[in-house]
Amino acid sequence: MMKILVIKCGGSTIEKLSTSFFTELVGLKNKHQIQPIVVHGGGPSISSILSSLHVKTTFVNGLRKTTESVLEVVEMVLSGSTNKHLVRQIMKAGGNAMGLSGVDGKFLIAEPIANAEELGLVGEIVDVNKELLLPIMQQGIIPIISPVAVDTDGQHYNINADMAAAAVATAFRAPLCMITDVDGVLVGDSVASKLSDIEVYGLIDSNQITGGMIPKVEAAIQCLSKGVSKIGIINGTTCDALTHFALNHTCAGTSFYLKEVMEKSV
Repeated sequence: MMKILVIKCGGSTIEKLSTSFFTELVGLKNKHQIQPIVVHGGGPSISSILSSLHVKTTFVNGLRKTTESVLEVVEMVLSGSTNKHLVRQIMKAGGNAMGLSGVDGKFLIAEPIANAEELGLVGEIVDVNKELLLPIMQQGIIPIISPVAVDTDGQHYNINADMAAAAVATAFRAPLCMITDVDGVLVGDSVASKLSDIEVYGLIDSNQITGGMIPKVEAAIQCLSKGVSKIGIINGTTCDALTHFALNHTCAGTSFYLKEVMEKSV
């Protein structure tokens, strides 16, 4: 059976990732027989282009309010320049990659998010067509997924990349590694090595976890509750961090667990 690892690359991190990161990523497949699936963001590039076009953009709890004009830019950046940048980097590192939008082949099926009246064309994933990726991966190709989805009527939706990665990890029952440019979830003055679901929601309620970190930790808890066994947030600029995570070595960053499940197992 194919051993899969879903890797989410944050938009603010992509340009900071060195050649060694992509060499590590390709090495997972070539040396360790671990099949990566990469899901990526692109927030800073989207914001930059929206600004140059004088299109207003706002956020609600880390999610971008998406109008039709914003969605056009989102698709252009995510499914275009950012996606192909990652494909090129993996190829330069000796791997073989294919860029796909969640719209392609109806890979990611979505419906409007619960507070769509506030966020507009932001969706949540209701189905992942994982069979679409299986023959691609069997040919030795690393899929690179941009988080734009489609509904059954053909409407496209902007999907938070953390939530898209969580849905893909859940569909494949695969570990999820979230790549950022920070060392993990900061609580007070230090990075938390482990957080339970109860702690996560308490930290959100007390405004200790804010902004773009909220979708990340919520995606982590969502994955755990749906059967994914391992989720972590790590710094992709730290040498060998990805490899250590994939091979279950002790590593820096923040991992997550369900408190009730942990208590039952003790």
